[in-house]
Amino acid sequence: MNKQLKWGIIFSNAGWLLAACGDNKASTQPTAPPPVAVATYTVTTEKASYYDQYPGTVTALNQVDIRPQATGYLTGIFFKEGGRVRKGQKLYEIDRQQYQANYQQAQANLQIQQTNLMKAQRDADRYHELEKNDAIAKQTVDYAEAALEAAKKQVEAAKANVESVQTGLKYTTIYAPFDGTIGISQAKLGTAVVAGQTLLNTISTDDPMAVDFSFDQKELARFVELQRKGHSKDTTFQLVLPGEEVYPHPGRIDLIDRAVDPQTGTIKARLLFDNKKGILKAGMSCNVRVQNNSNTEKMVIPQQAVIEQMGEYFVYVVDSGNVAHQKKISPGTRLGAKVIVNEGLEPGEQVVTEGVAKLREGSAVVTGQPAPAAAAK
Repeated sequence: MNKQLKWGIIFSNAGWLLAACGDNKASTQPTAPPPVAVATYTVTTEKASYYDQYPGTVTALNQVDIRPQATGYLTGIFFKEGGRVRKGQKLYEIDRQQYQANYQQAQANLQIQQTNLMKAQRDADRYHELEKNDAIAKQTVDYAEAALEAAKKQVEAAKANVESVQTGLKYTTIYAPFDGTIGISQAKLGTAVVAGQTLLNTISTDDPMAVDFSFDQKELARFVELQRKGHSKDTTFQLVLPGEEVYPHPGRIDLIDRAVDPQTGTIKARLLFDNKKGILKAGMSCNVRVQNNSNTEKMVIPQQAVIEQMGEYFVYVVDSGNVAHQKKISPGTRLGAKVIVNEGLEPGEQVVTEGVAKLREGSAVVTGQPAPAAAAK
């Protein structure tokens, strides 16, 4: 084969390969996806009357743990567990025998000291009479006076001991400190209890009941005004029980805490609710609804436009070039099928309400009613 023919074949093959590569590259060039059909909603503002919601905890206005002030064995329980008790009602009794014996012994010792005092008084009086006639040594009179003073001190000490032992005897019976509801007894008959340590029970008041909740310090002026006005019969304050049941009685604001928590920027408030039927129990979790009557303009969008991702909320906004962009928002209170947007949007923006699941950041869209999904085969 001559040299010219050989080079001709090589150049021909190279051209063929380049052409083949070019055709393959052109055939694999990605094509832009078609625009996604979506429905949009124009962000507007409107006057909204709604309830702000805050997590709260039901608490008793007065609650006390019952602990013994005497040590011994529990010999009596005089109440129905979980029932109502009255102030001064007898609740528990601790074995009194040892305390009664100590009391009797203290009384006997007091009587002895009182007798010694009477003797010392008579001796001192007699010696003073003899001293008037110079019939006794001065030193003997001084000793008698000292013995009289010592006897008086002994009587005072004996009286103090009687009072102390009597107090211990009194503490063997435990009474209710106020009207309220008593819980399940933590100690049974025959249990050895220790003064100041053993928990016997807990008593708490139950009507009215308090609900504590915290709100942002930015709302302080609003709650101070609500407290000043007083709301006892309207629906400004509502309580949502576990299970989303609304408590039938409205509340009233009782107090606002003295200081803001510097770590959270919140401050605590307390509401009072009537509880004649005993529905509210101390420690119950609930939600407090506070009616917002400011009637101010709020941005409102359909709830279906909101996407939740890892505890954060987003919407897709369509720009003038029909491209969807994801924006983070701060949603507020729901108003039926709509939701208030506190931050993240501006009036007039177009948010996607249907077709959201097909969108990605930067997706091209065509506005209008999305095509219905194909039926499953």
